[in-house]
Amino acid sequence: MMQESDTGTDVLSTPGHLISLAARGFARLSEARLKPLGFGVGHVPVLVALQTGRADTQRDLARFAQIQQPPMAQMLTRMARAGLIWRTPDPDDGRSSRIALTELALARLPEAIATLFRGNRDAVAGFTDQETAQLAVLLDRLIANLDRLTDTP
Repeated sequence: MMQESDTGTDVLSTPGHLISLAARGFARLSEARLKPLGFGVGHVPVLVALQTGRADTQRDLARFAQIQQPPMAQMLTRMARAGLIWRTPDPDDGRSSRIALTELALARLPEAIATLFRGNRDAVAGFTDQETAQLAVLLDRLIANLDRLTDTP
C-alpha cells in the first residue's frame, strides 16, 4: 500500500491522477456524442433529476448535481435558451420557480441516455462483466470516502 512518505512513487500513477484522466476522457467522449442532440455532459444530472422527479428547483438541482448555485443558475439559463427546460412560479415560494423539461428535451433524452450507456460500454471494452461491476463498486467507495473527507462540519 502506498504511504504519504513514499518518495519514489510516481504521482502520475496514483489513483487520483488516473481517475482524473479517466473523468476528463469520459467528459470529452460524452460531450462529442451528446452535442448532436443539443445536450452537454453537465446537463445530464439536471435532465435525469427533472425526468425522475428527484428535483425541480434550482436549489435542489444544484444539490443533486453537487455544484454551487451560481454555476447551476448559468446552466439553467443556457438550457432555457436552448429550449430544454421551462420555468413556472413556485406556488409555495414566490422567490423560487419550478423547472421542468420541455417536449424537445423529453424527446431527445432517451437517445442521450442510450448514447451515454454506449460510451460506457465502449470505455470498458475488454473488461469482463465482473471487472466492470468491481470497478463500479470501488468507485462508489472512493466517492463516499471523498464526500466524507470534503464535507464541511
